[in-house]
Amino acid sequence: MKDELVKSDLKPPFRADHVGSLLRPTAIAEARKAGVTGAALKEIEDREIPALIKMQEEVGLKVVTDGEARRAFWHFDFMGMLTGLDLVTRDPEAGIAFHGVKTPPTVSTITGPLDFPADHPMLEHFKFVAQNTSVCPKISIPGPSAAHFRTAPEDIFHDEYKDPEAFMAALAATWKKAVQGFYDAGCRYLQLDDIFFAYLGDPKHRALWASRGQDPDWLIDRYAHMLDEAIKDRPADMLIGMHMCRGNFRSTHAAEGSYEAAADAIFNKTGVDIYFMEYDTDRAGGLEPLRLLPKGNKRIMAGFITTKTAELEPMDTLKRQFEEASKYVDMDQLGIAPQCGFSSTEEGNDITFDDQRRKLELVIKVAEELWDDA
Repeated sequence: MKDELVKSDLKPPFRADHVGSLLRPTAIAEARKAGVTGAALKEIEDREIPALIKMQEEVGLKVVTDGEARRAFWHFDFMGMLTGLDLVTRDPEAGIAFHGVKTPPTVSTITGPLDFPADHPMLEHFKFVAQNTSVCPKISIPGPSAAHFRTAPEDIFHDEYKDPEAFMAALAATWKKAVQGFYDAGCRYLQLDDIFFAYLGDPKHRALWASRGQDPDWLIDRYAHMLDEAIKDRPADMLIGMHMCRGNFRSTHAAEGSYEAAADAIFNKTGVDIYFMEYDTDRAGGLEPLRLLPKGNKRIMAGFITTKTAELEPMDTLKRQFEEASKYVDMDQLGIAPQCGFSSTEEGNDITFDDQRRKLELVIKVAEELWDDA
């Protein structure tokens, strides 16, 4: 890190934050499209990512990421770097269905005992951010529920894990090792993208898991248990963020439904410190589930600002939304962040680099308007 973080206002939680992914720099996108890999691609990434970091600093953010610019997917890249989990490519019908479009056909398979390797590449990805910023570095990785939700039972080829409880226990242990690994790498602010809590509020996703013989409410409880097991023994100076949304691929979505089914589990059965919650459309349901947040130091980053479209939300509208939210949770336990990343996959959302910057600037302006310590 350029400078040691000694100023209290550079330590999380912040009133203004963001989920993590950013539109891929043109040079990186073109290189990947051209098939550049290995050391040649890393050289381009190492040259371009500092500019991404600088942009975040320039708009006034006190926390920065690498924009996930080294990844194709927000979750599959991390998962494919684990021991015992292999990504395979199948026919186009195997892609993840979003509203009117499908992702590339990547499938998660379990081929052996799961583990987080000591040389997991994303440890170095975090260190690169820390070395190139003077504010707080953050990395976003998928939560353990991602590996469960994105692995169909028929794609588990390790016999022990055919028992759902054994599979979940292994995932919790693997992510526990990951949390410690990032701490040892210097990370004091780790974000887990556990979006599938929100998916399990959608009737069609609930029906899918019920058809597989796994009750969706049981899954929510077990996902909370996995997450809590992974983070409960972290050192006291490490904060954990958690992001939830309903899908983000080329400005489309994959689920809809309220947080009501998951709210008690995420707020009261996990030791998460900071919750990034999508609330940019009616797809997320109402704000009533926020009432279940316990009083104290936990914070909700309300995602009233969308990353899916370019239009800027009016300040008056955002203020009214926070006024409504404050009926369920104290303003001191609220902050502002976009509802999702700008580029959950390398394709990115249907916005421009200028649009992205203006959205982040709006996040800062809202924080300055609503909180004295922004």
